[in-house]
Amino acid sequence: MFRLSHPSEPPVTLSPTSTIRSSAPSRGRSISSWTLRGLLASVFIAAGGAKLAGVPMMVEIFAQIGLGQGFRYLTGIVEFIGGLWLFVPGMTALAALWLAATMVGAILAHLLVLPESGMPAAVLLALSLVLVWLHRDQLVAMKARVG
Repeated sequence: MFRLSHPSEPPVTLSPTSTIRSSAPSRGRSISSWTLRGLLASVFIAAGGAKLAGVPMMVEIFAQIGLGQGFRYLTGIVEFIGGLWLFVPGMTALAALWLAATMVGAILAHLLVLPESGMPAAVLLALSLVLVWLHRDQLVAMKARVG
């Protein structure tokens, strides 16, 4: 059976013989979403901005990675835009997925090249995936539009 929303939400009757679950998010889910979006946007906009501004620590980290400072700019743009994109209606899940993929790259950089712990990136990955899950209905709707 295909479910459009969380089972705890009240069903909406379409006809005397059929019902579907309302797609309106619960208040708790909405509060969780806005809290996570605010937190993740703050972190990614700040981190992306630091990379774009050429903060010395970021320049050094990307020198250690060895892919050049152009990669720092690219990563900064990806993080900054991803943080803003979290608030675009209907695009939260895709933005969170975009940022989660970025954190997979950050974790790999920490595991393979950088001496510091990759735990902050792992936490951001987990929080981004929670946001994807909270807005999974957006991904289903996008898939339906694409075909």
